[in-house]
Formats: sequence, structure tokens, C-alpha cells
Amino acid sequence: MSLFICPLCRAPLQADAKVWRCAQGHSFDVAREGYVNLLPVQHKHSRAPGDNADMVTARREFLQAGHYQPLREAAVALLAPLQAQSLLDLGCGEGYYSSAFRAAVPNVIGLDIAKSAVRLAAKRFRDIIWLVGSGALLPLADASVDVVSSLFSPLPIAEMRRVLKPAGRVLVVTPAAGHLLSIRERLFDEVRAHEPDKFLAAFESEFDLQQRQHLQFPLRLTPPALKQLLLMTPYAWKAKPERRAALEAGEGAVTEAAFTLLLFRRKASG
Repeated sequence: MSLFICPLCRAPLQADAKVWRCAQGHSFDVAREGYVNLLPVQHKHSRAPGDNADMVTARREFLQAGHYQPLREAAVALLAPLQAQSLLDLGCGEGYYSSAFRAAVPNVIGLDIAKSAVRLAAKRFRDIIWLVGSGALLPLADASVDVVSSLFSPLPIAEMRRVLKPAGRVLVVTPAAGHLLSIRERLFDEVRAHEPDKFLAAFESEFDLQQRQHLQFPLRLTPPALKQLLLMTPYAWKAKPERRAALEAGEGAVTEAAFTLLLFRRKASG
């Protein structure tokens, strides 16, 4: 069985070193960096969907500095006991988390709609399959992977279930109530707590919640790190420009990161 399917006709894709093809004649070149673009033009909602190059660069620099290292370690620790053989990381970005998942899962696929992010990931991490694609219509065969992960990314639950093997798992990571609270209080007049539980109702018909973990740790951010953080979050465009400028003009920030990790298991059919 082919692991991948054509995003145009949904037929199996045969993957070669230089090009992926389906029986209907659709073909997708392997880029020089090693990724494959499986996002047809008709599936795009903009000319360059996903995070722009500035956001991608800011996130890469912020993450590589180790600010969210405790989260990466916690996610790998949740995956390790599963003894999964394959994992699809949705919204993989520049590959910071996907690359770490190789310590727990031998075969990792990273998928993101932002080509600039996937290009960076493919340049750096060669032992992962990198795809440009849409989470709303995954280019993977039915029941083809053991785990789907989504860290701060959309949750296409029906597609997740489709590509998961029986009893497959979904790992969701989302901000917890107090995430970056002191920074948000300086940016916005009204601060709403993040609500990790809002995802549970959408999952309950198809998945069982197996594990839930809360993770919280301090962040001491230099002015450059603070600017990177703001740029890689929605705060960059949601906050009033004068408030963002005032925050960035300071001496950095001390705040707390807070996350909820949720591990679901696919329910049996029927």
C-alpha cells in the first residue's frame, strides 16, 4: 500500500527520488531541499498560505534558543511509551518538534501549508519526509500512520481519524490558561484565558482521552527574544501597534509559559 495519495485525484502516489506520480499521470517534483509540494494551486486560499517568512524565521530563532525546550521534552516523553512506528506532525513549521519526535518514533512525516517553513525544515533535517500540504485534505492513505500530532495547529479531526490506524493516537498541544499572561496583560485591554478543554467535545465522538498533562515553566526573555515571540504569535497583529512598540522598547520580559498536552486514542469503528 502506498503511504501517500495524490491531492488531485486521491489515487496512490509512487514516491521516487526525484518525482512522485500517480496512475492518473499527476506528478510532483521532489524539491532540491528534499521536500514535496502536495498543495495544488486550487487548494490555496492565498498566493502564499500559512506563516510568512518573517514569522517562520522568528519562530526558528526563538525555538532554537531553547525557550520551549521543556515542552519539546514533555511531548517526546508522552510519545515514547507508545512504541509507534509512524507519526504525522501537522503544522510542522520549521521542524523543531518534528525532528525531536524521531527520538520516540522511527518514521516521521512533517506537513505544513507554509512552503517557506517546510523548505527550512527540509534543509536542516534530512531523516524526515517533509510535505507542503493542507491539513483539511491530507495527502495520506486511510489507516496509514500510528500517531498524528498537532502543536498549536488546526485540528482536522475527521481527517486525523481517517489517516490513523485502528487505536491510533492524536497528540494535541495547546496553550493553557495562564500562558504568557503577563505579556498579554500589557498588550490587551481585555485578556481571555486560553481554554484547552474546548477541544474535548469535538474529539469525544471519535476518540478517548487517555492522558492529560499540564506544563508550566518561567520564561526570561531578552529584547530580541521578546520580539521573536511576538512575531511568531497572533499578538503581532492583534495588539495595538503602540502597545506592542512600548513592550518591545523595554528591557525584555519575565513571564510564564503554560501548556496543556492531550493524548487521545482512536475509538474502534462501529
